[in-house]
Amino acid sequence: MARNFDSFVILADMRTGSNALEERLNDYAGLTSHGELFNPGFIGKPGTEALFGLTLKERDADPLRLIEAVQKATKGLAGFRLFSDHDPRMLDHVLSDRKTAKIILTRDPLDSYVSLKIARATNQWWLGDLKRAKSEKARFVPDEFEAYLAGRAAHLGRIRHRLKSTGQVPFEIRYEELGDADVIAGLARFLGAKDLAEETTQKGRVQNPVPLSEKVVNPAEMKAALEARAPVDLDAVPDFEPPRGPNVPSFLASRRHPLLYMPVKCAADLVVEDWLAALDGGPAEALETGFTQRKLRGWKRTAGTHLSFTVVAHPVARAHEAFCRFILPTGDGAFTGIRSTLRRSYGVPLPEDPADPGFDTKAHGAAFLAFLRFLKGNLSGQTAIRIDGAWASQTATVQGISSFGPPDRVLRAEDLEAELAAIAARLGADAPPLPHHEASFHGLDEIYSGVIERAARRAYQKDYMMFGYGPWRAG
Repeated sequence: MARNFDSFVILADMRTGSNALEERLNDYAGLTSHGELFNPGFIGKPGTEALFGLTLKERDADPLRLIEAVQKATKGLAGFRLFSDHDPRMLDHVLSDRKTAKIILTRDPLDSYVSLKIARATNQWWLGDLKRAKSEKARFVPDEFEAYLAGRAAHLGRIRHRLKSTGQVPFEIRYEELGDADVIAGLARFLGAKDLAEETTQKGRVQNPVPLSEKVVNPAEMKAALEARAPVDLDAVPDFEPPRGPNVPSFLASRRHPLLYMPVKCAADLVVEDWLAALDGGPAEALETGFTQRKLRGWKRTAGTHLSFTVVAHPVARAHEAFCRFILPTGDGAFTGIRSTLRRSYGVPLPEDPADPGFDTKAHGAAFLAFLRFLKGNLSGQTAIRIDGAWASQTATVQGISSFGPPDRVLRAEDLEAELAAIAARLGADAPPLPHHEASFHGLDEIYSGVIERAARRAYQKDYMMFGYGPWRAG
C-alpha cells in the first residue's frame, strides 16, 4: 500500500454516520480506524478507559503519546474519529499535520439534530440489527436547533479555512454517500489502499429510516420554523437502498424477433418468459440468454431496430410473489437460509412444512405481514440479510437496468395482456395468449387487508410514489 500519509482522521460529529464510515474503511486491507480516541469520557469506544498502554489520565496529559502508540501498534495506516467536542488540542494538531489525511464527513444538520435527540432519548447510539431497534420521537426546539446549526457551521468553517489557508486538500464525503461502494473505494485509494480485507467488519445498521415528519412530535411547528429559512420537504422518503447494477445476464431475447426483455424479478417475470417463448414457438430454454454487456451490444447491433421492455407490478403483489416463491417453500430454489433466519431472528411465523393443513389463510396472512415488516427494515439497511433482487425496490432495479440502457417500454403487470399484444402487433406477429401460472399457496386476494396494504406501502414508499400505485385491487 502506497504511504502518502502516516495516519488519517475522520472529522465528523455525532449522528453523521461516522460509525458506518469507520466500518467501511476498516474493510480495506491496511486501514484501521480506532474510534473516538480523544472523546473526553473514554478512549476509542464507550467503557474503554485504557488503550495501547495509556490510561485516560495519561492520554489527557499528553495526547500525542497516544497517537504515537496507535501508529506503532497498527499494521498499515491508523486513523480515528474526531468530533467538535473532543480534545481541541488534537484538532489543532491534525489540521497542522500534512501527513495526516483529512476526511470531512457531513450530514444535513436537521437530520443529525433530530437523530441526536432520538439517540439521547433511547440511549441507542448504534444499531446492529432491526430486531434490537428502539423507537422514540424527538421534539424540535427552534432556538436549540439554531444554536446547534451555528455550532456546526462554525466548526466546519474553521476546519475548511485552516485547510485552505495551508494548501491541504481533504476528502469530503456526505452521509448519503456512505452506501456508495464506488465512493468508499475512491476514499480508500485517497488513503493509499485498494484491496478489501478477507473479512468484513460492517455490523452497524440504519437506525431511523423514516421521513423527518415521522421522527418528531411537533412536525407542523418544525416546518413553520424551518420555512422561515427555506422551504423544506419533511415527508421526503429517505433512501438507504444501495444502487443495483443492470443484471444483464438475466436479460432474455427472442430468436425470431428483435425483442429484448429486461426482467424485474417477481414482477410477472415467469409469465413474460413463457409468453416470449410462445411468441418464438418454442420452449423457454430456446430463448437467447447468457448475455454479457459486450454480447448484448453485439445483439443490439445485429438486431438493428429493436424493442426492449421491462415489467413492474404493484408492490404488494410483487412482495407476495417473492414470499411465495422464495420464502414460504422449503424445496429447490427456495431461500432456505434466509427462511430460517426470518423464523429465528425476525419473528416471521413460517411453518416447518408449508403444506401443513394448519397453515391456513389466517396463518399465511400473518406470516406475509411479518415478512413485509421485515422488508421495511431490510430495504432501509437495518438488517444483516442481503437485499435480494426478488424484493429489491423496483425503482432501484429499473434504475440499475437503465445504467446500461433504458428500456423502450415499462409495462405494468396488471395490463400485461394488452401491453404484450401491442408489442407483438408492432413486430408484425400474432400475440400468443398470456400464460397462466397456478398459485402454489394461498392467493393474495384471500389474505389481503388494509393492514397488509399499509405495511407494503411503508416498505415500498418510493415504488408507490415513483410508479403511482394506489391500493391493490384483485385483477
